[in-house]
Amino acid sequence: MKKIAYYVVAMLFLSSCDDELDITNPNQETTATYWTTEAQAFAGVTAVYNALTTDGTYQRTFPSFTDSRGDDMYGDSPAVYLELGGQFTLPTNAGETQWIWRDHYMVIFRANQVIQNVGNLGTDVLSEEAKQRIIGQAYFLRGLAYYNLAITYKQVPVITTPPADQNDYYPATATEEVLWNQVFSDLRDAEQRLPINYDAVVGPDRGQKGRATKGAAAGLLGKAYLYRKMYTEAEAQFAKFFTGPLQGVYSLVPNYRDNFTSTNENNAESLFEVQFSATGGSVGNWTGEPTANWRQFNALPVAYGMQGKAWSDFQPTQWIFNEYRQERTVDNQVDPRLPATILYYNQAEGNTTAYGVAWPDNIREQIYIRKYTMEGQGVPFETPETGGNNYRVLRFADILLMYAETLNELNRTAEAYPYIQQVRSRAKLPDLATVKPNLSKEQMRDQIAHERALEFAIEGQRIQDIIRWGWLYDPAKLAMLKEHDDDFNTWTPGNEYLPIPQSELDNNANLLPNSANK
Repeated sequence: MKKIAYYVVAMLFLSSCDDELDITNPNQETTATYWTTEAQAFAGVTAVYNALTTDGTYQRTFPSFTDSRGDDMYGDSPAVYLELGGQFTLPTNAGETQWIWRDHYMVIFRANQVIQNVGNLGTDVLSEEAKQRIIGQAYFLRGLAYYNLAITYKQVPVITTPPADQNDYYPATATEEVLWNQVFSDLRDAEQRLPINYDAVVGPDRGQKGRATKGAAAGLLGKAYLYRKMYTEAEAQFAKFFTGPLQGVYSLVPNYRDNFTSTNENNAESLFEVQFSATGGSVGNWTGEPTANWRQFNALPVAYGMQGKAWSDFQPTQWIFNEYRQERTVDNQVDPRLPATILYYNQAEGNTTAYGVAWPDNIREQIYIRKYTMEGQGVPFETPETGGNNYRVLRFADILLMYAETLNELNRTAEAYPYIQQVRSRAKLPDLATVKPNLSKEQMRDQIAHERALEFAIEGQRIQDIIRWGWLYDPAKLAMLKEHDDDFNTWTPGNEYLPIPQSELDNNANLLPNSANK
Protein backbone atom coordinates (compact mmCIF):
# COMPACT_ATOMS: atom_id res chain seq x y z
CA MET A 1 0.00 0.00 0.00
CA LYS A 2 1.28 3.44 -0.82
CA LYS A 3 2.20 5.96 1.81
CA ILE A 4 0.57 9.34 2.05
CA ALA A 5 2.46 11.66 -0.29
CA TYR A 6 3.04 14.93 1.50
CA TYR A 7 5.07 16.55 -1.23
CA VAL A 8 2.30 16.68 -3.83
CA VAL A 9 0.66 19.60 -2.06
CA ALA A 10 1.91 23.03 -3.06
CA MET A 11 -0.28 25.35 -1.05
CA LEU A 12 0.02 28.54 0.93
CA PHE A 13 -2.71 28.73 3.54
CA LEU A 14 -2.52 32.47 4.13
CA SER A 15 -5.33 34.21 5.91
CA SER A 16 -7.16 36.86 3.91
CA CYS A 17 -7.37 39.81 6.28
CA ASP A 18 -9.37 42.99 6.01
CA ASP A 19 -6.36 45.29 5.92
CA GLU A 20 -6.49 47.24 2.67
CA LEU A 21 -2.69 46.99 2.40
CA ASP A 22 -2.82 43.20 2.12
CA ILE A 23 -1.63 42.05 -1.28
CA THR A 24 -2.91 38.87 -2.89
CA ASN A 25 -0.44 36.84 -4.94
CA PRO A 26 -2.27 35.94 -8.18
CA ASN A 27 -0.20 32.74 -8.41
CA GLN A 28 -1.47 31.39 -5.07
CA GLU A 29 -4.79 30.21 -3.79
CA THR A 30 -6.31 32.15 -0.88
CA THR A 31 -8.67 30.94 1.79
CA ALA A 32 -11.42 32.97 0.13
CA THR A 33 -11.12 31.08 -3.15
CA TYR A 34 -9.98 27.63 -2.00
CA TRP A 35 -12.12 25.12 -0.02
CA THR A 36 -14.74 24.42 -2.66
CA THR A 37 -14.06 20.85 -3.87
CA GLU A 38 -13.50 17.36 -2.53
CA ALA A 39 -9.97 17.36 -3.95
CA GLN A 40 -9.15 20.57 -2.11
CA ALA A 41 -10.46 19.16 1.15
CA PHE A 42 -8.18 16.11 0.88
CA ALA A 43 -5.24 18.23 -0.26
CA GLY A 44 -5.86 20.58 2.66
CA VAL A 45 -5.36 17.90 5.30
CA THR A 46 -2.32 16.59 3.41
CA ALA A 47 -0.80 20.04 3.84
CA VAL A 48 -1.16 19.68 7.60
CA TYR A 49 0.88 16.47 7.49
CA ASN A 50 3.42 18.28 5.32
CA ALA A 51 4.12 20.68 8.19
CA LEU A 52 5.40 17.72 10.24
CA THR A 53 8.41 17.34 7.93
CA THR A 54 10.12 20.68 8.63
CA ASP A 55 13.17 21.41 10.79
CA GLY A 56 11.12 22.60 13.76
CA THR A 57 8.82 19.60 13.82
CA TYR A 58 10.17 16.11 13.09
CA GLN A 59 12.84 16.65 10.46
CA ARG A 60 15.62 17.51 12.92
CA THR A 61 15.46 20.19 15.62
CA PHE A 62 12.45 19.12 17.68
CA PRO A 63 13.45 15.44 18.10
CA SER A 64 17.15 16.21 18.56
CA PHE A 65 16.57 18.89 21.21
CA THR A 66 14.16 16.57 23.00
CA ASP A 67 16.69 13.75 22.89
CA SER A 68 19.61 15.88 24.05
CA ARG A 69 17.75 16.98 27.18
CA GLY A 70 17.59 13.37 28.35
CA ASP A 71 20.37 11.42 30.02
CA ASP A 72 20.73 9.09 27.04
CA MET A 73 22.23 11.63 24.60
CA TYR A 74 24.27 14.84 24.69
CA GLY A 75 25.33 17.52 22.24
CA ASP A 76 28.84 17.30 20.77
CA SER A 77 28.85 19.90 18.03
CA PRO A 78 30.71 23.06 17.00
CA ALA A 79 27.24 24.62 16.76
CA VAL A 80 27.16 25.82 20.35
CA TYR A 81 23.37 25.99 20.70
CA LEU A 82 23.12 22.26 20.01
CA GLU A 83 25.09 21.68 23.19
CA LEU A 84 23.38 24.39 25.22
CA GLY A 85 19.96 22.86 24.51
CA GLY A 86 20.95 19.63 26.23
CA GLN A 87 22.64 21.55 29.05
CA PHE A 88 19.40 23.39 29.87
CA THR A 89 21.04 26.75 29.18
CA LEU A 90 19.66 27.63 25.75
CA PRO A 91 19.31 31.42 25.41
CA THR A 92 15.91 32.89 24.61
CA ASN A 93 17.14 34.24 21.27
CA ALA A 94 18.39 30.89 19.96
CA GLY A 95 17.00 30.11 16.53
CA GLU A 96 16.24 26.52 17.51
CA THR A 97 13.62 27.40 20.12
CA GLN A 98 11.97 29.74 17.60
CA TRP A 99 11.94 27.08 14.86
CA ILE A 100 10.16 24.56 17.07
CA TRP A 101 7.57 27.19 18.05
CA ARG A 102 7.11 28.42 14.48
CA ASP A 103 6.67 25.04 12.84
CA HIS A 104 4.30 23.61 15.42
CA TYR A 105 2.08 26.64 15.07
CA MET A 106 2.19 26.10 11.31
CA VAL A 107 0.65 22.65 11.97
CA ILE A 108 -2.00 24.27 14.16
CA PHE A 109 -2.73 27.06 11.67
CA ARG A 110 -3.30 24.59 8.86
CA ALA A 111 -5.32 22.20 11.03
CA ASN A 112 -7.58 25.07 12.11
CA GLN A 113 -8.31 25.88 8.49
CA VAL A 114 -9.19 22.28 7.71
CA ILE A 115 -11.49 21.96 10.72
CA GLN A 116 -13.34 25.16 9.92
CA ASN A 117 -13.49 25.07 6.14
CA VAL A 118 -14.02 21.36 5.54
CA GLY A 119 -16.66 21.50 8.25
CA ASN A 120 -18.54 24.05 6.15
CA LEU A 121 -18.65 21.87 3.02
CA GLY A 122 -21.99 20.36 2.13
CA THR A 123 -22.67 16.72 1.29
CA ASP A 124 -23.03 17.75 -2.35
CA VAL A 125 -19.27 18.38 -2.31
CA LEU A 126 -17.99 15.82 0.20
CA SER A 127 -19.59 12.78 1.78
CA GLU A 128 -20.22 12.98 5.51
CA GLU A 129 -17.95 9.98 6.10
CA ALA A 130 -15.06 11.59 4.22
CA LYS A 131 -15.65 14.93 5.94
CA GLN A 132 -15.46 13.39 9.40
CA ARG A 133 -12.36 11.43 8.43
CA ILE A 134 -10.59 14.56 7.19
CA ILE A 135 -11.61 16.63 10.21
CA GLY A 136 -10.56 13.79 12.51
CA GLN A 137 -7.06 13.85 11.05
CA ALA A 138 -6.87 17.61 11.56
CA TYR A 139 -7.93 17.22 15.19
CA PHE A 140 -5.28 14.56 15.73
CA LEU A 141 -2.52 16.64 14.17
CA ARG A 142 -3.54 19.73 16.13
CA GLY A 143 -3.66 17.67 19.33
CA LEU A 144 -0.19 16.27 18.58
CA ALA A 145 1.16 19.78 17.98
CA TYR A 146 -0.29 21.09 21.23
CA TYR A 147 1.02 18.04 23.09
CA ASN A 148 4.52 18.74 21.77
CA LEU A 149 4.26 22.43 22.64
CA ALA A 150 3.06 21.59 26.16
CA ILE A 151 5.95 19.23 26.92
CA THR A 152 8.45 21.65 25.35
CA TYR A 153 7.33 25.09 26.59
CA LYS A 154 4.86 24.23 29.40
CA GLN A 155 2.47 27.14 28.66
CA VAL A 156 1.60 28.51 25.21
CA PRO A 157 -1.35 30.22 23.50
CA VAL A 158 -4.23 27.99 22.45
CA ILE A 159 -5.62 28.93 19.03
CA THR A 160 -8.54 26.92 17.64
CA THR A 161 -9.78 29.00 14.68
CA PRO A 162 -8.10 30.75 11.76
CA PRO A 163 -7.45 34.46 12.45
CA ALA A 164 -10.44 36.58 11.40
CA ASP A 165 -8.46 39.82 11.38
CA GLN A 166 -5.36 41.40 12.86
CA ASN A 167 -6.90 41.45 16.34
CA ASP A 168 -6.31 37.68 16.39
CA TYR A 169 -2.58 38.00 15.69
CA TYR A 170 -1.60 38.43 19.33
CA PRO A 171 -3.05 35.54 21.34
CA ALA A 172 -2.54 35.38 25.09
CA THR A 173 -0.76 32.57 26.88
CA ALA A 174 -3.16 29.89 28.07
CA THR A 175 -2.94 28.25 31.45
CA GLU A 176 -1.57 24.72 31.67
CA GLU A 177 -5.07 23.47 32.44
CA VAL A 178 -6.55 25.09 29.33
CA LEU A 179 -3.68 23.84 27.17
CA TRP A 180 -3.92 20.24 28.33
CA ASN A 181 -7.71 20.26 28.13
CA GLN A 182 -7.31 21.28 24.49
CA VAL A 183 -4.98 18.34 23.92
CA PHE A 184 -7.50 15.98 25.50
CA SER A 185 -10.41 17.46 23.56
CA ASP A 186 -8.66 17.32 20.19
CA LEU A 187 -7.56 13.73 20.65
CA ARG A 188 -11.01 12.62 21.85
CA ASP A 189 -12.56 14.27 18.80
CA ALA A 190 -9.98 12.58 16.58
CA GLU A 191 -10.51 9.14 18.08
CA GLN A 192 -14.26 9.42 17.56
CA ARG A 193 -13.94 10.34 13.87
CA LEU A 194 -10.98 8.32 12.62
CA PRO A 195 -11.03 4.80 11.11
CA ILE A 196 -8.95 1.94 12.44
CA ASN A 197 -7.19 1.89 9.06
CA TYR A 198 -7.72 3.22 5.54
CA ASP A 199 -7.96 -0.12 3.76
CA ALA A 200 -11.67 0.14 2.96
CA VAL A 201 -12.43 3.87 3.07
CA VAL A 202 -14.01 5.57 0.06
CA GLY A 203 -11.86 8.34 -1.31
CA PRO A 204 -8.39 9.16 -2.63
CA ASP A 205 -6.90 8.18 0.75
CA ARG A 206 -7.98 4.56 0.38
CA GLY A 207 -5.16 2.17 1.23
CA GLN A 208 -2.75 4.91 2.24
CA LYS A 209 -0.32 4.35 5.08
CA GLY A 210 0.83 7.11 7.37
CA ARG A 211 -2.49 8.81 8.05
CA ALA A 212 -3.76 9.24 11.59
CA THR A 213 -5.97 6.40 12.82
CA LYS A 214 -8.27 5.66 15.73
CA GLY A 215 -5.41 3.79 17.42
CA ALA A 216 -3.03 6.73 17.04
CA ALA A 217 -5.53 9.10 18.66
CA ALA A 218 -6.44 6.63 21.43
CA GLY A 219 -2.81 5.94 22.23
CA LEU A 220 -1.67 9.55 22.23
CA LEU A 221 -4.64 10.51 24.40
CA GLY A 222 -3.61 7.84 26.91
CA LYS A 223 -0.05 9.15 26.82
CA ALA A 224 -1.30 12.69 27.49
CA TYR A 225 -3.38 11.48 30.44
CA LEU A 226 -0.36 9.63 31.82
CA TYR A 227 1.84 12.72 31.48
CA ARG A 228 -0.67 14.59 33.62
CA LYS A 229 -0.91 11.71 36.13
CA MET A 230 -4.57 11.07 35.29
CA TYR A 231 -4.13 7.34 35.84
CA THR A 232 -7.77 6.26 35.79
CA GLU A 233 -8.36 7.98 32.45
CA ALA A 234 -5.09 6.64 31.08
CA GLU A 235 -5.95 3.08 32.10
CA ALA A 236 -9.27 3.29 30.27
CA GLN A 237 -7.49 4.43 27.11
CA PHE A 238 -4.79 1.78 27.15
CA ALA A 239 -7.28 -0.99 27.99
CA LYS A 240 -8.84 -0.43 24.56
CA PHE A 241 -5.77 -2.06 23.03
CA PHE A 242 -6.17 -5.26 25.06
CA THR A 243 -9.84 -5.81 25.80
CA GLY A 244 -11.55 -3.15 23.70
CA PRO A 245 -12.08 -2.15 20.06
CA LEU A 246 -8.36 -1.96 19.30
CA GLN A 247 -7.55 -5.42 20.60
CA GLY A 248 -5.32 -7.29 18.14
CA VAL A 249 -4.81 -4.31 15.81
CA TYR A 250 -1.18 -3.77 16.87
CA SER A 251 1.69 -6.05 17.80
CA LEU A 252 5.45 -5.92 18.30
CA VAL A 253 7.52 -6.62 15.21
CA PRO A 254 10.04 -9.45 15.74
CA ASN A 255 13.08 -7.35 14.81
CA TYR A 256 13.47 -4.28 17.04
CA ARG A 257 15.73 -2.59 14.46
CA ASP A 258 12.87 -2.57 11.91
CA ASN A 259 11.34 0.31 13.84
CA PHE A 260 14.12 2.69 12.87
CA THR A 261 15.07 2.00 9.28
CA SER A 262 13.59 2.98 5.94
CA THR A 263 12.35 -0.57 5.40
CA ASN A 264 9.33 -2.17 7.07
CA GLU A 265 7.85 1.26 7.78
CA ASN A 266 4.24 1.69 8.95
CA ASN A 267 4.44 -1.81 10.38
CA ALA A 268 2.25 -3.63 12.89
CA GLU A 269 3.96 -1.90 15.81
CA SER A 270 3.49 1.62 14.51
CA LEU A 271 0.56 3.71 15.74
CA PHE A 272 1.79 6.86 14.04
CA GLU A 273 4.90 7.89 12.19
CA VAL A 274 5.91 10.91 10.13
CA GLN A 275 6.57 9.97 6.52
CA PHE A 276 10.01 10.82 5.13
CA SER A 277 11.69 9.87 1.86
CA ALA A 278 15.20 10.19 0.44
CA THR A 279 13.89 10.42 -3.12
CA GLY A 280 12.05 13.06 -5.09
CA GLY A 281 12.06 16.82 -5.13
CA SER A 282 14.85 19.35 -5.43
CA VAL A 283 14.11 21.90 -2.69
CA GLY A 284 15.14 21.10 0.89
CA ASN A 285 12.28 20.84 3.37
CA TRP A 286 14.04 22.78 6.12
CA THR A 287 11.41 25.47 6.52
CA GLY A 288 8.85 27.59 4.72
CA GLU A 289 5.88 26.78 2.57
CA PRO A 290 6.13 23.67 0.40
CA THR A 291 6.21 23.71 -3.36
CA ALA A 292 5.74 20.91 -5.86
CA ASN A 293 9.55 20.49 -5.79
CA TRP A 294 9.80 20.11 -2.02
CA ARG A 295 11.78 17.20 -0.65
CA GLN A 296 10.82 15.01 2.29
CA PHE A 297 14.15 13.97 3.79
CA ASN A 298 14.77 13.28 7.45
CA ALA A 299 17.86 15.20 8.65
CA LEU A 300 18.32 13.18 11.85
CA PRO A 301 20.68 10.68 10.16
CA VAL A 302 23.19 13.38 9.20
CA ALA A 303 22.88 15.01 12.64
CA TYR A 304 23.20 11.73 14.58
CA GLY A 305 25.61 9.76 12.37
CA MET A 306 29.16 8.87 13.42
CA GLN A 307 32.23 11.04 13.13
CA GLY A 308 33.68 11.07 9.62
CA LYS A 309 30.42 9.82 8.13
CA ALA A 310 28.08 12.60 9.23
CA TRP A 311 27.92 15.79 11.28
CA SER A 312 27.98 13.81 14.54
CA ASP A 313 26.27 16.67 16.38
CA PHE A 314 25.09 14.36 19.15
CA GLN A 315 26.45 11.35 21.01
CA PRO A 316 24.92 8.62 23.21
CA THR A 317 25.94 8.74 26.84
CA GLN A 318 28.19 6.10 28.32
CA TRP A 319 25.49 5.49 30.91
CA ILE A 320 22.87 4.29 28.42
CA PHE A 321 25.50 2.12 26.71
CA ASN A 322 26.32 0.49 30.05
CA GLU A 323 22.64 0.19 31.00
CA TYR A 324 22.04 -2.20 28.10
CA ARG A 325 24.72 -4.46 29.54
CA GLN A 326 23.07 -4.86 32.94
CA GLU A 327 21.25 -8.01 31.85
CA ARG A 328 22.07 -10.77 29.38
CA THR A 329 19.54 -12.46 27.12
CA VAL A 330 18.23 -15.96 27.74
CA ASP A 331 20.86 -17.25 25.30
CA ASN A 332 23.62 -15.26 27.05
CA GLN A 333 23.94 -12.56 24.40
CA VAL A 334 23.95 -8.78 24.63
CA ASP A 335 20.55 -7.08 24.56
CA PRO A 336 19.82 -6.75 20.80
CA ARG A 337 18.55 -3.23 21.35
CA LEU A 338 22.10 -2.10 22.12
CA PRO A 339 23.57 -2.58 18.61
CA ALA A 340 20.28 -1.35 17.12
CA THR A 341 20.58 1.89 19.08
CA ILE A 342 24.32 2.51 19.42
CA LEU A 343 27.12 2.03 16.90
CA TYR A 344 30.24 0.72 18.60
CA TYR A 345 33.30 -1.43 17.95
CA ASN A 346 33.44 -4.82 19.63
CA GLN A 347 35.14 -7.66 17.79
CA ALA A 348 33.81 -10.31 20.16
CA GLU A 349 30.24 -9.25 19.43
CA GLY A 350 30.84 -9.00 15.67
CA ASN A 351 30.73 -5.22 15.48
CA THR A 352 33.76 -4.41 13.33
CA THR A 353 32.35 -2.34 10.46
CA ALA A 354 30.53 0.93 10.05
CA TYR A 355 28.80 2.18 6.91
CA GLY A 356 30.00 -0.87 5.02
CA VAL A 357 33.73 -0.52 5.71
CA ALA A 358 36.15 -1.52 8.47
CA TRP A 359 35.79 0.48 11.66
CA PRO A 360 38.44 3.26 11.74
CA ASP A 361 41.33 2.34 14.05
CA ASN A 362 41.60 5.81 15.59
CA ILE A 363 38.05 5.89 17.02
CA ARG A 364 37.53 2.31 18.20
CA GLU A 365 36.89 3.48 21.75
CA GLN A 366 34.12 5.88 20.69
CA ILE A 367 30.40 5.13 20.66
CA TYR A 368 27.93 6.72 18.26
CA ILE A 369 24.21 6.85 17.63
CA ARG A 370 22.86 4.24 15.24
CA LYS A 371 19.12 4.58 15.79
CA TYR A 372 17.51 6.70 13.07
CA THR A 373 20.70 6.82 11.01
CA MET A 374 21.19 5.19 7.61
CA GLU A 375 24.08 3.03 8.85
CA GLY A 376 23.69 -0.47 7.44
CA GLN A 377 21.22 0.70 4.82
CA GLY A 378 23.57 0.98 1.86
CA VAL A 379 24.88 4.53 2.12
CA PRO A 380 28.65 5.21 2.52
CA PHE A 381 28.05 8.41 4.50
CA GLU A 382 25.20 10.61 5.62
CA THR A 383 23.87 13.73 3.93
CA PRO A 384 20.50 15.45 4.47
CA GLU A 385 19.37 14.02 1.16
CA THR A 386 20.03 10.39 2.15
CA GLY A 387 17.74 10.45 5.19
CA GLY A 388 14.69 8.40 4.28
CA ASN A 389 13.71 6.97 7.68
CA ASN A 390 10.19 7.64 8.89
CA TYR A 391 10.06 9.08 12.40
CA ARG A 392 8.06 6.84 14.73
CA VAL A 393 5.99 9.07 16.99
CA LEU A 394 4.15 6.32 18.85
CA ARG A 395 4.82 2.58 18.97
CA PHE A 396 2.86 -0.32 20.47
CA ALA A 397 5.81 -1.00 22.79
CA ASP A 398 5.04 2.35 24.38
CA ILE A 399 1.40 1.35 24.87
CA LEU A 400 2.54 -1.82 26.63
CA LEU A 401 4.91 -0.07 29.01
CA MET A 402 2.58 2.87 29.65
CA TYR A 403 -0.23 0.45 30.47
CA ALA A 404 2.08 -1.37 32.87
CA GLU A 405 3.01 1.93 34.49
CA THR A 406 -0.62 2.95 34.81
CA LEU A 407 -1.56 -0.36 36.42
CA ASN A 408 1.28 0.01 38.87
CA GLU A 409 0.22 3.53 39.82
CA LEU A 410 -3.31 2.22 40.40
CA ASN A 411 -1.89 -0.32 42.89
CA ARG A 412 -2.31 -3.23 40.45
CA THR A 413 1.39 -3.99 40.33
CA ALA A 414 1.07 -7.74 39.76
CA GLU A 415 -0.98 -7.07 36.63
CA ALA A 416 1.83 -4.97 35.13
CA TYR A 417 4.27 -7.89 34.72
CA PRO A 418 2.82 -9.47 31.52
CA TYR A 419 2.81 -6.18 29.59
CA ILE A 420 6.41 -5.45 30.52
CA GLN A 421 7.39 -9.00 29.61
CA GLN A 422 6.10 -8.65 26.06
CA VAL A 423 8.70 -5.93 25.50
CA ARG A 424 11.40 -7.89 27.31
CA SER A 425 10.62 -11.09 25.40
CA ARG A 426 11.19 -9.36 22.07
CA ALA A 427 14.66 -8.47 23.42
CA LYS A 428 15.06 -12.10 24.61
CA LEU A 429 15.38 -11.05 28.23
CA PRO A 430 14.35 -13.52 30.97
CA ASP A 431 10.94 -13.53 32.63
CA LEU A 432 10.76 -10.54 34.95
CA ALA A 433 8.27 -12.33 37.21
CA THR A 434 10.93 -15.00 37.77
CA VAL A 435 14.04 -12.85 38.17
CA LYS A 436 12.29 -10.06 40.11
CA PRO A 437 9.08 -11.45 41.59
CA ASN A 438 6.72 -9.57 43.88
CA LEU A 439 8.11 -6.09 43.31
CA SER A 440 6.59 -3.35 45.42
CA LYS A 441 4.95 -0.37 43.79
CA GLU A 442 8.06 1.74 44.33
CA GLN A 443 10.38 -0.99 43.07
CA MET A 444 8.21 -1.47 40.00
CA ARG A 445 8.43 2.27 39.28
CA ASP A 446 12.21 1.98 39.10
CA GLN A 447 11.98 -1.19 37.00
CA ILE A 448 9.66 0.48 34.50
CA ALA A 449 12.03 3.46 34.33
CA HIS A 450 14.84 1.03 33.44
CA GLU A 451 12.71 -0.80 30.86
CA ARG A 452 11.66 2.47 29.22
CA ALA A 453 15.25 3.71 29.05
CA LEU A 454 16.32 0.62 27.11
CA GLU A 455 13.30 0.42 24.84
CA PHE A 456 13.07 4.12 23.96
CA ALA A 457 16.63 5.43 24.12
CA ILE A 458 17.14 8.28 21.64
CA GLU A 459 13.46 8.42 20.70
CA GLY A 460 12.57 11.72 22.36
CA GLN A 461 11.04 9.95 25.35
CA ARG A 462 13.52 10.18 28.20
CA ILE A 463 13.22 13.85 29.17
CA GLN A 464 9.42 13.56 29.06
CA ASP A 465 9.63 10.66 31.49
CA ILE A 466 12.11 12.46 33.75
CA ILE A 467 9.88 15.53 33.93
CA ARG A 468 6.61 13.71 34.61
CA TRP A 469 8.23 11.46 37.22
CA GLY A 470 9.45 14.56 39.08
CA TRP A 471 13.05 13.34 39.12
CA LEU A 472 14.56 16.80 38.65
CA TYR A 473 13.02 17.94 41.93
CA ASP A 474 13.99 14.81 43.85
CA PRO A 475 17.56 15.32 45.22
CA ALA A 476 18.45 11.62 45.01
CA LYS A 477 17.16 11.23 41.47
CA LEU A 478 18.80 14.47 40.35
CA ALA A 479 22.13 13.26 41.74
CA MET A 480 21.64 10.05 39.77
CA LEU A 481 20.93 11.99 36.58
CA LYS A 482 24.11 14.01 37.07
CA GLU A 483 26.03 10.75 37.28
CA HIS A 484 24.42 9.60 34.05
CA ASP A 485 25.03 12.81 32.10
CA ASP A 486 27.16 15.86 32.97
CA ASP A 487 24.58 18.08 31.25
CA PHE A 488 22.39 17.86 34.33
CA ASN A 489 25.03 19.71 36.35
CA THR A 490 23.85 22.93 34.70
CA TRP A 491 20.14 22.31 35.11
CA THR A 492 18.34 24.83 37.30
CA PRO A 493 14.67 24.72 38.33
CA GLY A 494 12.35 25.58 35.46
CA ASN A 495 14.93 25.04 32.72
CA GLU A 496 13.72 21.56 31.88
CA TYR A 497 11.62 23.40 29.28
CA LEU A 498 12.85 25.40 26.32
CA PRO A 499 12.39 29.15 26.68
CA ILE A 500 9.60 30.97 24.87
CA PRO A 501 11.33 32.57 21.83
CA GLN A 502 12.39 36.13 22.58
CA SER A 503 11.19 37.25 19.16
CA GLU A 504 7.68 36.07 20.03
CA LEU A 505 7.76 37.86 23.38
CA ASP A 506 8.96 41.04 21.68
CA ASN A 507 6.18 40.95 19.09
CA ASN A 508 3.27 39.85 21.27
CA ALA A 509 2.55 41.81 24.46
CA ASN A 510 -0.06 39.19 25.45
CA LEU A 511 2.51 36.39 25.55
CA LEU A 512 4.04 35.42 28.89
CA PRO A 513 7.57 34.10 29.46
CA ASN A 514 7.94 30.64 30.95
CA SER A 515 10.22 29.35 33.69
CA ALA A 516 13.15 29.03 31.25
CA ASN A 517 13.05 32.71 30.22
CA LYS A 518 15.68 33.95 32.66
